Amino acid sequence: MNTDEYSAWVEGKIMTEGETRLIENTLGLVGEAGEVAEKIKKLLRDKTRFSSADIIKELGDVVFYATALANYYNADLQEVIETNIDKLDGREKRGTLSGSGDNR
Repeated sequence: MNTDEYSAWVEGKIMTEGETRLIENTLGLVGEAGEVAEKIKKLLRDKTRFSSADIIKELGDVVFYATALANYYNADLQEVIETNIDKLDGREKRGTLSGSGDNR
């Protein structure tokens, strides 16, 4: 499945509309990213072991909601990837990969 097909597949799973969708998809993204963070926290704090498959499953949920939000803003996952590559390559060329601020 390519990114266009995945974007269409994600759209078939969306259960909300309009502003409710925007909020639900954003909360879903944050929640799933939090689940990834929680596993890493437990690894550091409790030495809890988990499989790579456990993290991959959670990252899949992160990608799902990121794709849903991209779709909401009439972009596809490929555009998101390419925009991110351009942004980070530009920062690297300017020597600003580290630091803070959106426009560095």
